[in-house]
Amino acid sequence: MRKMLLAALSRVLQGPAAAAAGRTGAVSEASRVMVASRNYADFANEATFEIKKCDLHRLEEGPSTTAVMTREEGLHYYKTMQTIRRMELKSDQLYKQKIIRGFCHLYDGQEACCVGLEVAIKPTDHVITAYRAHGFTYARGVPVREILAELTGRKGGCVKGKGGSMHMYTKNFYGGNGIVGAQVPLGAGIALACKYFGKNEVCLTLYGDGAANQGQIFETYNMAALWKLPCIFICENNRYGMGTSVERAAASTDYYKRGDFIPGLRVDGMDVLCVREAAKFAAEYCRAGKGPILMELQTYRYHGHSMSDPGISYRTREEIQEVRSKSDPITLLKDRMVNNNLASIEELKEIDVAVRKEIEEAAQFATTDPEPPLEELGNHIYFNEPPFEVRGPNQWIRYKSVS
Repeated sequence: MRKMLLAALSRVLQGPAAAAAGRTGAVSEASRVMVASRNYADFANEATFEIKKCDLHRLEEGPSTTAVMTREEGLHYYKTMQTIRRMELKSDQLYKQKIIRGFCHLYDGQEACCVGLEVAIKPTDHVITAYRAHGFTYARGVPVREILAELTGRKGGCVKGKGGSMHMYTKNFYGGNGIVGAQVPLGAGIALACKYFGKNEVCLTLYGDGAANQGQIFETYNMAALWKLPCIFICENNRYGMGTSVERAAASTDYYKRGDFIPGLRVDGMDVLCVREAAKFAAEYCRAGKGPILMELQTYRYHGHSMSDPGISYRTREEIQEVRSKSDPITLLKDRMVNNNLASIEELKEIDVAVRKEIEEAAQFATTDPEPPLEELGNHIYFNEPPFEVRGPNQWIRYKSVS
């Protein structure tokens, strides 16, 4: 490193003796080396931040209004959110190129929700969500290349190209569910299993503001409260159910109070630290055997509901731009880290470059990997069952199904 630094500075100091191009290159290299040589000791190890107080329902006290974030944590949160953002923008591009087909719901704008939730729980805890699932799939540990390959229907996808956008799964992550609100009773069932087997685990059960009016959700609240299930019900309120604003769809938009007899929190879903602290509080509440708790994350999606929705017929471009400029979760985290000496602008830019490179390589894989062969169409219907035949598009076609 010292040799590189000395050589670069030497070329800079040559001044008029060097050619113009040589001088430009030397200055650029010297700057790069100077930035790279900055000692990690120059940065703070951690910082404490004031976060927005949560609104409470049936709770005497809520999560802390201060949050400590280490430099390591901040860099991890930033890289994860930036990866999800870039992955979704690449998905948008691939969809418009007609490489991704079918239903596709993008998560950009809501990154603080899935990242804040994931870092607050354990890998052994459980997560189930609706069809806007790409961010949670990545946060739960699935590589970008497997997510994009699943979106393009390739064999290397996380469910071998047969699930697509709405049906992605991995260890302790149960999708990705296409039927509005139907994942909520399933989440309570997972929480019941946690309690039945005596595991100190919780299940995060997510749904949107549009699904919040579903009758099956209220039935699930009732059972979860009766049986004191370790279930955290989480409403991601992005203000629009498809193209309908929450004010036009719900007589009460206090979604965190909808559980009535279940305690609730309303959380700033654009702040990863606020989500993290609230989720930690909720998880501790459930692990203490107190039963379910409800969280409402106030967030915002930048894209339309799905790829068929331009997203500007029921809201203005100015509204979207205002949220981007004032409440973007990645910008908020970035400003906090830089202003509190947890990272430098240059370091975060390097992360941005690395993320873009990873996304491009993943997209290359997702567009060149082969599609699954037709004979595998019927596979993986059941787990650990003997092979059987599945009827195809008509009664004369049969596929063999292997677990």
